[in-house]
Amino acid sequence: MQRKINVILLLFSLIGGVLGFAIGELVLGKLSEGWPRFVVVGLYFGIIALCIGLSCLIAELIAPRLNGASWRQRYTDLSWKLLVPATLALLFVVGGLVQLIYGLQFGGSKPVKDIVLVIDNSGSMLETDPDNERYAAAKQLISNMESDNRVAVVVFHDTAELLQPFASVGTQAEKDQVNAAIDALEPTNGGTNFSLALAESMKTIMGKENGRRGTMVILLSDGFSESSLEQQIADYQAQQIAVNTVGLSVVDARGADLLQDIADSTGGSYYDVTEANGISLVFQNIYDKLDKQTLLTERTGRAADSTFYTVLRILSLGIIGAAIGVSLGLLFDNRFLAVSFGAGGIVGGLLAGLILDFGLSGQVLTDAFSRLAAVLMLAAIIGLFTLIVPIRDNNAPKARGGGRKNGINGRSAAGMGERTKDSRSHGF
Repeated sequence: MQRKINVILLLFSLIGGVLGFAIGELVLGKLSEGWPRFVVVGLYFGIIALCIGLSCLIAELIAPRLNGASWRQRYTDLSWKLLVPATLALLFVVGGLVQLIYGLQFGGSKPVKDIVLVIDNSGSMLETDPDNERYAAAKQLISNMESDNRVAVVVFHDTAELLQPFASVGTQAEKDQVNAAIDALEPTNGGTNFSLALAESMKTIMGKENGRRGTMVILLSDGFSESSLEQQIADYQAQQIAVNTVGLSVVDARGADLLQDIADSTGGSYYDVTEANGISLVFQNIYDKLDKQTLLTERTGRAADSTFYTVLRILSLGIIGAAIGVSLGLLFDNRFLAVSFGAGGIVGGLLAGLILDFGLSGQVLTDAFSRLAAVLMLAAIIGLFTLIVPIRDNNAPKARGGGRKNGINGRSAAGMGERTKDSRSHGF
């Protein structure tokens, strides 16, 4: 049992990690919208394991520092055969199962399927949104909703009005009906009353037919409301309903602060929009984050600052890291490497989980860098851990017929016997 390191393997594992990250990011970007989350996450980690495994295999073929020369001479065919099932297939299963657990709604929360659009129709909107871009954005969002969603629309100024009760949007005809109700709106010269808007929205939510479905609110306004919101916010907190707020060209800083406070208090997010034509993108961004909680992306809503989900992500990456380490041991058919790499995978995975949980912010570029840093951390720790957990050549031919000394004596005795027999045959 020795503590040793293959520097070439360490370097190649990092290269494999970068390659796996690049391919995994393509998969994440292309499949996230249409494929089940556990499939996408499983493929992501399976691809990373495959690329790291392939790189480590090539490194040991170049310099069999960890497995020994006998492995390169006798067992490389087996390693090539095990490459895909031991890495891609194994991590697809492990990564997918871990994602299924991480994606469960813990703490009594429900998957969000119903959305309430609460839209400001006060007189000031004639200046901040003269072309009614907010209504066009609402209709675009409704058009992009999935078949199992329902939507309700509340408009407000001095008063609040339920424009559209909860309606399914599973067919184009149903979507057109909701859009027609939005098109029928007339502008007003009223003020802004968030209290009535939130109260009318809660009344609509409490009166819906299927109360077991999770609900989310999107509130858009350009102003500030003098009304007290303590009771309304308490009601949303009690029902665990997030209110995402959108501020459009908010001139009064108090308005932006109030919208921010509503979102923070209910587990939602606040978005600041300077131009009305940016509302559609913000609406879609809010919708895209619904129940898409993955190990690889930012958490939103009530789970965003959850210590439970932080620990769960870190432990999940530890499990995935251990699986990648064990997969390399299986690849080389070496139980000692499986133990060493697996232990390194646990440590590297826990550190990768920390990097992801504190690094993911919802920004495309910074999130990609966080995932790259996590992959490189995992690959580096696995490659270095043979310096901590000792290994030995598991594939070396074993001595037969006793130890080395006995083997030498046996061969000497056999040689003497052969010479004696040979001497007799030749008359010596």
